[in-house]
Amino acid sequence: MIRWHRAWLVAAVTFLVLLTSAAFRSSVGVLVVPFENEFGWSRSATSIAVAVNLVLYGVTAPFATALMERFGVRNIAAGALALIAIGTGLTTVMTDPWHLVILWGVIVGLGVGATALVFGSLVVNRWFVERRGLMLGVMGAAWATGQLVFLPLIANTIDAAGWRTASWGIAIAALVLIPIIWFVIADRPSDVGLLPYGADPTNPPKEETNTKGSAAKAAGSAITTLLEVARHRTFWILAGTFFICGWTTNGIISTHFIPAAHDEGMHATTAAGLLAVVGIFDLIGTIGSGWLTDRFDPRKLLAIYYGLRGIALLAMPAILGPAVEPPILVIMVLFGLDWVATVPPTAILCARAFGPEKGAVVFGWVFASHMIGAAAAALLSGAIRDITGDYLIAWLLAGVLAIGASIAAMALPRGLRRAEPAPAI
Repeated sequence: MIRWHRAWLVAAVTFLVLLTSAAFRSSVGVLVVPFENEFGWSRSATSIAVAVNLVLYGVTAPFATALMERFGVRNIAAGALALIAIGTGLTTVMTDPWHLVILWGVIVGLGVGATALVFGSLVVNRWFVERRGLMLGVMGAAWATGQLVFLPLIANTIDAAGWRTASWGIAIAALVLIPIIWFVIADRPSDVGLLPYGADPTNPPKEETNTKGSAAKAAGSAITTLLEVARHRTFWILAGTFFICGWTTNGIISTHFIPAAHDEGMHATTAAGLLAVVGIFDLIGTIGSGWLTDRFDPRKLLAIYYGLRGIALLAMPAILGPAVEPPILVIMVLFGLDWVATVPPTAILCARAFGPEKGAVVFGWVFASHMIGAAAAALLSGAIRDITGDYLIAWLLAGVLAIGASIAAMALPRGLRRAEPAPAI
């Protein structure tokens, strides 16, 4: 039986922030075609802005973690939401491609990067001892599902009232979240006189406080950690497989699935609905992956997840067409179950390999690799489409990379396979 603890309320608000922040970032996938239609921009031009957004989305993560350790989770998260509101609001008056790069690429990229998976990972690691793997799965599900489940709403808003109305809606939603964060989330359980959920009162964890020093020193600690872990093969395998994870999710699916479906004659709202199917089944897949990660070898889980994803991507060119047929529904359900099921085992492996304290920053760097992979895929897939006229090569390349990640996951040290006994649910 799950007993009440403030950790559940903090987790609920964190879930909400991750869900909506991910929706803010991925909404550009629905906006690409309206931008191109109104301003006459090429797919490569819009892909540059998306790529910049994805790179900053990832690279911001480890520095955001260090800044949260220094200035507090609540302060940094609130500031990040303000950046999202500013960036999306100002897109309504842009006129040139470089405006999109600055507003959506840089400003929104920094904002969503600070409220991404590392934010959820940090909150879970501080507030939970029991069910940590499960809660990491829940946070991963929020982040992944948010990227997809709101797309039909955004697409319908664009059809009914134009893309500027959708942008203003995103900006207002970001502002509404700021007071919710401020009044609910405490940086640590000890700040409100509590122990983390599941902690042993007779052997409580060491009480922690925010780090000291300037913002530059806090950011410097993230770089120091990277230099330390970069000497280890385990880090490069985790970063490399997560690079491919980003390539095969945010990079090609979130960014290019709707434009690719549009090329095949499918309406944008219908394509957004298919991505919403991915988002719904992702809730099952990622939370289930968290439960499995508490109990089974995370290396083998990663190998299975990447292998299934590779099969789905290789099948995509043969089944994507103007109508929604049973094969594409099967593939989208498979994508949903597998979308970011990789998050819980990857986060747990970071903590096991490098320790619970350093593991959060290490996961930030691994997540940065994820989004750099996404940016590379967004840029290259857009270029492939402009050069060849379709996405065939892009789909096949993504599928082959996913199969490679499946093989690489089993090269992780066998010593990382052992999990602590998980409590019954």
